[in-house]
This record gives sequence, structure tokens and C-alpha cells, in this order.
Amino acid sequence: MPHLISARRNGRANSYSMVRLAVAIGLVTSSWAALAADPLSLAEAQRMALERSRQIVAEDAAVNATRDMSVAAGQLPDPVLKAGIDNLPVTGRDRGSVAADFMTMRRIGFSQELTRSDKRHLRSERYARETDKALAEKDVVIAAIERDTAIAWLDRYYALAVAEVVSAQRDQAVRELQAAEAAYRGGRGSQADVLAAKGVIAQLDDRHDDAVRRVRGTAITLTRWVGEAGNRPLAGEPAIDTVRLDPAALETQLNHHPEIAALRRQEDIAALDVKLAEANKKSDWSIEVAYQQRGGAYSNMVSVGISVPLQWDQKNRQDRELAAKLATAEQVRAGRDEMLRSHVAETRTMLNEWQTNRDRLARYARELVPLAQERSEAALAAYRGGKSALGEVLAARRNELDVRLSALQLEADTARLWAQLNFLFPTTHGPAPTASIEGIK
Repeated sequence: MPHLISARRNGRANSYSMVRLAVAIGLVTSSWAALAADPLSLAEAQRMALERSRQIVAEDAAVNATRDMSVAAGQLPDPVLKAGIDNLPVTGRDRGSVAADFMTMRRIGFSQELTRSDKRHLRSERYARETDKALAEKDVVIAAIERDTAIAWLDRYYALAVAEVVSAQRDQAVRELQAAEAAYRGGRGSQADVLAAKGVIAQLDDRHDDAVRRVRGTAITLTRWVGEAGNRPLAGEPAIDTVRLDPAALETQLNHHPEIAALRRQEDIAALDVKLAEANKKSDWSIEVAYQQRGGAYSNMVSVGISVPLQWDQKNRQDRELAAKLATAEQVRAGRDEMLRSHVAETRTMLNEWQTNRDRLARYARELVPLAQERSEAALAAYRGGKSALGEVLAARRNELDVRLSALQLEADTARLWAQLNFLFPTTHGPAPTASIEGIK
């Protein structure tokens, strides 16, 4: 991407000297060693943010939880141990005796619900789909962390660039003030020129202070993601020329967006809930076996029984449950379709704005910034030749600064759009095609 600010092009390499800039704008923080640290690249910042994220840990825990539940849901319910005394006398001479009456029995046994295998398989499959959904939600979190870290990195990058431009303009204004004072002492200039130059410096000092505030604020935001590394110098020019999207296949690509993928997994879960509701229309049986011990004079006994729920009101219970699950499945499906349409529209809007901004940036680099610089140089040459007043030079300088800052702000806005577009998907498995400014015309 072409540099828009000549001070950036001539006075700074890809990794500009943070020590010089820090001294210039009063940002010396903890130590000189920290300022001399290796530059922080955008990719490294994103990697560090992912490593530090506790949300990733939470998503991994959710994945593990659903995987364990998938195994547990496929098992039969636990058997129930039963023990008791049947027909214990409470009156008469045999009251409280467990062996005197032939009907009194000490009983021990168990019961087991025989859940049908298809239901257990569906329940296990449902949690497997919950695992898929948790993995998709983890991708949502990863993409959001990469995007937000990129935006924080870019905000700091352009805040530093603004501070550098303002500092360079102030240095120029100081030189012009010195020239105005020399001309005034030599009788070639006026006191008004000196005062005007001092006024410009005061205005630049105010802009400088605001630029320092922004640099500090963006550093705080970046450290939220990467820790103390957010105070390191930044490496490299952001490559905002291309995005990992193909406008011709945008809907197909966005159909695999993590948020859409999570809704597809939710749709799978809803479909399994429908199958489970259908399976629940067939009752599960329970079997019970008990051994009963009586007094020594009597025979011991064994009891066997089967329990079957009576679905006597299916139209108001099982059928209603099935209808509710069908409605939920349709709700999820409609929500997914609507979210996909929304994502496609929003992404096309951002692509269009990104393209327009790239065209405008090219115009700034090709016409507006060079013209503003040439106007400043012409005004300065005319002033040195005694053909114009210092006020015209100061006005030209002011215009040049405004143009440069406008170009930087536009570049920053374009970079933010680039980050939002380029990190719709996690970088580990995002879409392969890329689009440049030419690719979306």
C-alpha cells in the first residue's frame, strides 16, 4: 500500500525507532529496555492474545463437557437397589416380629429401566452435536479475539503515526518562528508574523497533547489483549490491500462463518430433539427382581415384575411435545437463514466501503497530499523571496497538516474495515480466496 505521509515515507522504516518517538511525545514508560524490545507484529499480537485468553479455556471446557456427556447419555440408567420389610405385624402378640408371621418378608432386590437403544443412541448423538456446536462457538471466539486484537493494534499504529506527523509539523513551525523572529530583529518582518507563528505552535502543542492521549489510550487497549507487550514498538506496515474473501462466492463462504456454523449445529440438535420426541411416543419398560426372606418355618420367595408407562393422553402430552420440537427446529432454521442474509448484506457493505476508501486513499497519495506539500513549499519560497507574508506560509502549513491527518484518519478507517473483513473467520482455517481492490470492481 503506498505511504500517504511523506514524513512516514522518508523518516521511518517498517519498524520505526520507538525510542526517538517516545522521547519526542513524552511516552517513556517503565524502562529503556522495554522501549528497545523487539517490535510487535500484528500476527504476533494475535497469537499472544489467543494464548492469554481465558475465554478460549472456557470454550475448551464446554467442548470437553459435551464430549463426556455424549458417552454418558448412551448408557442405560443406573439400576435401583431396593430393600424393605413387607407385611410386618404392628398389633397382637407378633407385633414387631419379622419371623413369627408367615406373611412377613425381608425383601432385597433391584429395578432397571430398559431404555430402548435407539433412544440412547439419539441422546448420545445429541450431545455429539452439542460438541460440534461448542467447537463452532470456539471459532466465533477465536475470530472475535483476532479481529479485536487487530483493531487494537491498528488503532495504536495510526495513533503513533498521527503523533509523528504532528511532531514533525511542530518542528517545522518552530523553525518558521525562528525565521520570523530573525526577520523581525532585522527589520524585514513584523511582530504580527512572530505572534502568528507562536499561535500556530500553541495550536500544534494542543494537537500534540491530544495525540499523546490517543497513543496512551490505544496502548492501554492493546495491553488488554497482549499484556505488557502492548507497550512495545510496532513492526511493519499493515497490509490492508487484500482480504480473505471472494466477492463472487460471498454467500457460499459466509455460509461457513463460525456464527452460521454454530446455528447449523443448533439446527442439527433441534432435528435430533424432534427424533427424540418421536421416540418418546414409545414407552420404556422397567423390570424389577426381588428376593424375599421369611421366618425359618416358611419358604423364601422371589418376585419378578415389569412396569410400563401408560401413555393414555398422547394428543396432549407426546404429540404436543413433538409439535413443540418441530416448531423449535423451524425457528432455528429461519434464524440461520436470516443471519446469513444479514451477514452477506453487512459484508457487501463493508467491502464496498473498503473499496471506496482505497480509491480515496489513492487520490490522497496521488493528488491531495502532494498538492498540499507543494503549496507549502511554494508559500515558503515566496515568503523567503519577500513576495508574501508569513501568514500565507502558516495557512499553507495548516492546510498540509489537515490533509495529512485526514489521509491518516481515512487510512485508519480503511484498516479497521480490513480487520473486520479479514478476520470474519479464524486465520487457522478461514477461506482461501482473496480479494483486492481490483477484484471487487
